Amino acid sequence: MFIDLQFNVVFVMQELYEIPPSFDRLVLMVIDGLPAEFVLGRDDRPPSMVIEEVMPYTQSLLASGMAFGYHAKAAPPTVTMPRLKAMVSGAIGGFLDVAFNFNTQALLDDNLIRQFFNIGWQMVMLGDETWLKLFPGLFTRHDGVSSFYVKDTVQVDYNVSRHLGDELNRTDWNLLILHYLGLDHVGHIGGRSSVFMGSKVKEMDEVIKMIHLSTKQFQDNDQGRTLLMVVSDHGMTENGNHGGSSYEETDSLVLLVGLKPKASDYQLVTHSTIHQVDIAPTLALLFGVPIPKNNVGMMIAEAFDSLTDDQQLRILELNSWQLLRLLQVQIPGLSCGSLSCDVLSNDQWLGITECNGSDEEMLCCLFANAVVLHKSWKSKKISRSNSGDEYHMTVLAYDNFLGAASKWLSGRATYKPAGVLIAGVAAMVFSCLVFIGLLFWLDQEVYPCKVCHLSDVKDIVLKCHFDETYVLAIIFILVLSMGSSSMVEEEQYIWHFLTSTFYLVLLRKAVQSLIARTRQNLISLIKGQNRSSYIQVSSIILILITGRIMRGWHQGGVNWAHLPDISKWLEQAGRCYVKSIQLVSWVLIMSLGVYSLFSLQSKKYSAMVIGLTFLVPGALVMQHIIEYQDTSFAASSYGSNSTVQIIYTLLGVSTLGAFFGVPWLMPVPSPKILSVHTGSLSSNFLADLRMKFLVVGFRDSIYVIGWAYIHYWCLLQLLLQQPTNSMPVLFLLVQILAGMYYCSKGGIHLKHFAYVAGLYYLGLAGHFALGNTNTLATIDVAGAFIGISSHSTLLSGILMFIITYASPMLALLSMVMYMAVKETCAPVNAQDVDIGHFLKMTVSFPCLVPLGLNSIVLVAYTIVLLLMRNHLFVWSVFSPKYLYVCATTACVYIGVSVVSLTAIYTSFVFAFRSRYVAVLHQR
Repeated sequence: MFIDLQFNVVFVMQELYEIPPSFDRLVLMVIDGLPAEFVLGRDDRPPSMVIEEVMPYTQSLLASGMAFGYHAKAAPPTVTMPRLKAMVSGAIGGFLDVAFNFNTQALLDDNLIRQFFNIGWQMVMLGDETWLKLFPGLFTRHDGVSSFYVKDTVQVDYNVSRHLGDELNRTDWNLLILHYLGLDHVGHIGGRSSVFMGSKVKEMDEVIKMIHLSTKQFQDNDQGRTLLMVVSDHGMTENGNHGGSSYEETDSLVLLVGLKPKASDYQLVTHSTIHQVDIAPTLALLFGVPIPKNNVGMMIAEAFDSLTDDQQLRILELNSWQLLRLLQVQIPGLSCGSLSCDVLSNDQWLGITECNGSDEEMLCCLFANAVVLHKSWKSKKISRSNSGDEYHMTVLAYDNFLGAASKWLSGRATYKPAGVLIAGVAAMVFSCLVFIGLLFWLDQEVYPCKVCHLSDVKDIVLKCHFDETYVLAIIFILVLSMGSSSMVEEEQYIWHFLTSTFYLVLLRKAVQSLIARTRQNLISLIKGQNRSSYIQVSSIILILITGRIMRGWHQGGVNWAHLPDISKWLEQAGRCYVKSIQLVSWVLIMSLGVYSLFSLQSKKYSAMVIGLTFLVPGALVMQHIIEYQDTSFAASSYGSNSTVQIIYTLLGVSTLGAFFGVPWLMPVPSPKILSVHTGSLSSNFLADLRMKFLVVGFRDSIYVIGWAYIHYWCLLQLLLQQPTNSMPVLFLLVQILAGMYYCSKGGIHLKHFAYVAGLYYLGLAGHFALGNTNTLATIDVAGAFIGISSHSTLLSGILMFIITYASPMLALLSMVMYMAVKETCAPVNAQDVDIGHFLKMTVSFPCLVPLGLNSIVLVAYTIVLLLMRNHLFVWSVFSPKYLYVCATTACVYIGVSVVSLTAIYTSFVFAFRSRYVAVLHQR
């Protein structure tokens, strides 16, 4: 009964289509990450000699006209899941699919796999388990593998090929999907030029040969015709990454093997360009199933050369009807029948370029052109032998409508309901105003007492607030630049310039202040009382020098990423140079960590004990660098994974130990010592004792905890970052410490929000100095699997986030230590102060300033994205940038949460300990 129903469905479809299926079976071979230029060449140049040598069979098919190759333009984001959806549904995905790529859900939109299932096809899937998540329960047999464990370049493909021989000998399937992941993984680990790339491409050539010979044998035995379609979901950059919109990432492959052999120019069969969404209507029409209703692609004409003229025009007509129905859904009330287009006059073609007006009118006119010409051609049955010109005119008319409709619909994918968008933006604006209002209120409450630390030196420079104004101007300059796609692509230049300018302003102010003081009091110069001012100037100069070096470490961006930089020079110089840089960075980071703890004013012995806890994970990191870490390939051996997992455990336990243990174990000076350091106590001795105990103990503990956060974070980055990035990690640490020292010396007046903003800006500039950009292609996927022996979406996602946001998070974690080194203007009358007021004066600025600045950027860029939703680069530039803005927001909230929880917990511990000390003193 079921077989009869199947036959009836197929028969009805053939009757409606008036075209029999061209093939009986389909083998869809997906080679993940294969750039089309590897097979077809680029810009009228053939593929490199190396590729021709490792793909001899595929090249012979192309040269003989037995295969047709296309450069298929993939729409961003160029990651696997949305690209597969585009192939089988013909629909343009959104950038939210980037998030769903790591947690794929079933595809509910109309698609080819569901269409094949509905007509009773038996389908087999081998390879990437993304197919199983997209189409659960539709495959008769399957063997899926994880696509995210990029360290596996062998087993992941062997798991597919080991079933291939058996499946090719079977006759119980109609669709065989093979999704090979090894080439993509090789790219992630070693880039396009990896020494393993040639052998992997050769392996794929052998698979193509095996499939083609098998399908030929079946056809020779009259067992049906099989179409082999070899595709890639996306390409890859030189570094092997993908996700963005560069040519290297969007240049995917479509190779059709099994069509009617056609002797033609080699350039013609290898240099045609299509869109990836064109795959869906082509396969639907070749196999006689309905075109997916949300398809925006147009069929590949060469795939239907074996059909008659009638059938080819019918194919074009079906594709046009489908796109017209989609247009009518997108444009309510669209009725092309009401438009009259004078396209024929005395049976002469007048040209479709006369179609103009609004988009709706032009699309209807183009469709009417094609319909009228098609009807005219069908009415001339007797004289068709002489109507070749009219046939080509009709094909051209359909092509023009299909091209225009496809382009319009692809752009329409950015449309969203205006009401929902306005409500969301209004909520974000309200949140932003709340943060700004809190900052303004806090600033007014804190700075009435700002004179408590001002110098008596009458220097006009101290009255100038240009530096504070410039701190705010930076964020608004950034907001203004967001409307330019070029500025978004090259945002790193904005951050490097603005941050350097801010510290140049501080340098000018520090030098002017130093000169003014020196002129006023030469005796202080002789006695060395201006030593701290000199060190302040030196710290700013150190920030500027390291910032300039980091600026040249990675070119970054899009337009100039190919230019030479320090990281490229190190990679070319060889492994020994990179290893030396790593070891020098490790030694300096460890030295700074231990030395900084000895700067505590009290109990250096306890600081020494805490410093020893830095050495164990640090030694293991050095061991991993020396024994396992390589400039090209992440280690995948058991020993490496074990070492890294131990490091993760030690860093996690040490961080939690510092958070929970230091406030309880940190010794605090006795009341007598406190009285010596702070002068005479107030009349209310117990209240004053508790307040001084809280302040001194809190600052010492926060200093140690903050440095533990920073040190462990830097060790983690030495482990996870690309080897060439070890020195920028050190420079980031140096900049943070130099900025911290400048903040701790209150000789030059600068409001707290300006100090905090300056540190936060250092973190954002460092984000780009580590090689990050606003494209998804620079995300280090390979590093996210260091120390992981099997795929875990959660763990690899966390590591990917840690690698990408290493610099902003380091700046946020430094706020913990900032609270210890930067004195606040808290009232000194202990009777009027409670713990809540103490926390407000200590924690508010380090938390609210990053939240407020980020909120301004988030709101502004949301509005920019809405205004640019119809922009040509909305998917390639503005959408990926918005993902980064959202991820940065998550980073800020995580960092601020750590800072606030640390301060609150530590203050409550010392409040408890101060009460206990007060009770003991009373006794």
